[in-house]
Amino acid sequence: MLNELRKYEHLGSPQLFSELFNQINGAIGPWKDEHVRGYLYNRIIGGSSVFDGCLPLAQAIGAIAINSDGHISLNPSLIPSLVSEQYLSVNLLAMLVSSLKDDDVFHEIFCSKNVSFDIIYKKIQIDASAFLFRYANFRHLLLSFNFLEPHPDAHIKKYILNSKYRKLFDQEVMPEIKKRKLGIEQLEQMLERNRLHGEAAEKFVLSYEKRRLVSHPQLNQVEIISAYDVAAGYDIVSYEDASSVEMDRFIEVKSFSVSLSFHWSRNEIDVARLRRDKYFLYLVDWNEMHDLNYEPTIIRDPYSSVMKNDSWIKSADSYLISR
Repeated sequence: MLNELRKYEHLGSPQLFSELFNQINGAIGPWKDEHVRGYLYNRIIGGSSVFDGCLPLAQAIGAIAINSDGHISLNPSLIPSLVSEQYLSVNLLAMLVSSLKDDDVFHEIFCSKNVSFDIIYKKIQIDASAFLFRYANFRHLLLSFNFLEPHPDAHIKKYILNSKYRKLFDQEVMPEIKKRKLGIEQLEQMLERNRLHGEAAEKFVLSYEKRRLVSHPQLNQVEIISAYDVAAGYDIVSYEDASSVEMDRFIEVKSFSVSLSFHWSRNEIDVARLRRDKYFLYLVDWNEMHDLNYEPTIIRDPYSSVMKNDSWIKSADSYLISR
């Protein structure tokens, strides 16, 4: 869909769609493309005077239908939204994201390489470069709908996801990002283990941390970020204790069964080396974690206490080969 839409200069804005849809819904007779062009002629709406892509986008996401006679009809589900531009904007965004779930270009933009998590602002973020020049119209659309917002730090070339749409993003976008990150073949081999072991262990540690920090005033800020930021080098951001005013405990969760062993990536090791005593390994025994009294094995500064400790056996199971 985005490939077809990239030929248009402007895909619309909340103000444009609100005005246009109210006109279509309230019209005495049927509207056609020429009626839309006449209504928009020589006007500036939402900061733009070009509206070439608004009808193609609306039709692509199912907001409007155009019959064989060229008559435009509004999706009945949107009619209650016409009372408010903001209400309509939320519903149009939901339709847009749902329509793009299987769009390859959309997932080239919103992929694990481009999506990350800002621990300072506690926001999901996406690289500005992800859109390239080809999809500048789509970037402008997401900004006009406030799905994305400029990063609070102007020096950082990223956009942040509006917190209002976090649930929509988690439900509609994240599952496909995870799927494509792993690849179909790997997904089939690893899905069961990841679902039962990895993700369950992260949720266990999240609950453990919230019990440990039950008196912290910002307890809701403790969360799993691994799905949003694959390069972070840790799974959970937390606090050292109830008096901490900023995130100062970075937790990498490792699950194991029976024998205590785990894979530790080069990136995770590098982050552990940089963060030192603020970095923790939480080792979770899959067979024990369902016991209400079970506590994970917690290792502070594992770069020193594991990598530089001969009591831990290290072995390489893959090599980077180049020539």
